Amino acid sequence: MDAKSQTELPGVPPPPRVRRARWSTIAVGVSFLALLHFFVSPSVRSIYRLHGPPLDTSAPVCPQANPVAPEKNGALWNELIAFHATSEFITRAVGQLSAAVQIPTETFDEMDPVGEDERWVTRAPFIEHLAAAFPLLNASLELQRVNTYGLIYIWQGSDTSLKPLLLMSHYDVVPVAPSSADQWTHPAYSGYFDGENIWGRGSWDDKSGVISKLVTIEALLEKNFVPTRTVVLSFGFDEEAGGAHGARFLAPALLERFGPDSFAMIVDEGGGFVEQFGGIFALPGVAEKGAANVNIEIQTPGGHSSIPPEYTSIGMLAALIVHFENNAPVPSLEVDTPVFEMLQCFAVHAPDVPSVLKRAVLRARRSRTALKLAEAMLLEIPAVKAVVSTTQAVDVINGGVKSNALPEQAMAVVNHRIATQSSVNTTLTRDAGLFKEIAARFNLSVTAFGELLTPAAAAGASYGSLSLRAPETLEPSPISPSDTPPFHLFAGTIRATFHAARKDVKGGEKEIFIAPGVMPGNGDTRFYWDLSPHIYRYGHDNLIGIGEESGGIHSVDEHIHVGAFMEMITFFTTLILNADEAML
Repeated sequence: MDAKSQTELPGVPPPPRVRRARWSTIAVGVSFLALLHFFVSPSVRSIYRLHGPPLDTSAPVCPQANPVAPEKNGALWNELIAFHATSEFITRAVGQLSAAVQIPTETFDEMDPVGEDERWVTRAPFIEHLAAAFPLLNASLELQRVNTYGLIYIWQGSDTSLKPLLLMSHYDVVPVAPSSADQWTHPAYSGYFDGENIWGRGSWDDKSGVISKLVTIEALLEKNFVPTRTVVLSFGFDEEAGGAHGARFLAPALLERFGPDSFAMIVDEGGGFVEQFGGIFALPGVAEKGAANVNIEIQTPGGHSSIPPEYTSIGMLAALIVHFENNAPVPSLEVDTPVFEMLQCFAVHAPDVPSVLKRAVLRARRSRTALKLAEAMLLEIPAVKAVVSTTQAVDVINGGVKSNALPEQAMAVVNHRIATQSSVNTTLTRDAGLFKEIAARFNLSVTAFGELLTPAAAAGASYGSLSLRAPETLEPSPISPSDTPPFHLFAGTIRATFHAARKDVKGGEKEIFIAPGVMPGNGDTRFYWDLSPHIYRYGHDNLIGIGEESGGIHSVDEHIHVGAFMEMITFFTTLILNADEAML
């Protein structure tokens, strides 16, 4: 495909040909799949070709929605696409994102409540910028501020019987480490536009999401569009620290205003699309993995280090961690999970998938042998293994206070990301069993998640204690179904946007396929589950042929290609117009 944007944007240089995948989508793992044929011996491939079970052709695998372009609003849609390509519009949109990036809205871990922690006040200039940059939107939409800095915009539709469309983003950013300030090509909060890329913290994650939605609505208002279906925007301000002060308050406000299961669909930041095995795949996140932080603490008697015991609390903790890491959860590929459905889409629609993998995946529903063969190949790839299974990572460790004093306490924190087919209870129960097993070696009593696992008498006679706590846990999210009208509309919108972006461009005959994705991390939608069963984590920000240079999320040199940013605007324009005339 020639590196051109959707309509040869005036003054915008041709974007690069291929971009890399965003960290937050399963596409990160898929980028390694091309190595699969190295992991399966020729003898295994040969045997499987001869003796594999027949393909299951009783039902179509990974059927694709037709592209959906606005019909009733078709003339307006075409007019807006042309408008988006003008130098006037591009300059204005880039300027609005650039100005937003120049306002540092950093979120730190463990911030005190709004009103008590002065670091929240950085949000006020950002809100003032939105009021000035989008005059029609602010005059036409109702704005509800929640917990001071959370923003809900309501664009009231003419038909109140239709469930609204909810679009989410967050405008906070991860901090820029002072030690890295001189490593940036352009200063971290410059919002510098070099003619190709907008640079700075938040230019991609996720101020581009906020500004692209607002730019979309401002342009629709300029064209005198009046929505039939209500459109709601919800912008959090602390997603980078878990949303405890933003989304945790925004979701109840929306629930009180609209009620449970009140939205036709919810769209938040998340996956995009990438090119693999000769096929192009969009991967909207239909689910998120769960999460749990397990705090491990060992208490033992103190004393002078000149007369040490055989093991100190730190040594015991080290042994526990080694045992824990040597007994990680055994991953398995399971049918009827989003990851399996995604792999089936690759097998059906990507022309260059290794034949042995293709056959194994397509036969896996009927053959356990085929399922295990596919599993053996795929789990050789660390990124795929991580998204399929419950993971564990020892991320924090502390202990001791002085070199000549025996440590009375040692602690560690294990972070789990819980597979969609598992649960918090399964994960914590497994942890408790592992630690109880080895704690007995050191005569430690064990209290796991509020329950004493050792007999009371033994606990009293023990040398020390082992305590496990999980102060914050999150179950895997509900899985949004992919066989419903909302998903078909969403998938069709992605395909229509992709086609429109490549109209009259050499290579435009390329097709895009939609596959369900899983988010390994957690965003603000964790608080929105009661509002709709149709939640899609997708930003249309991983663009084939546009924005190879985009990148740097949470790191030095974060930036986004102007073509990628403009296509995001086209996507949200298409989605709003499609949802406005659909029966959902």
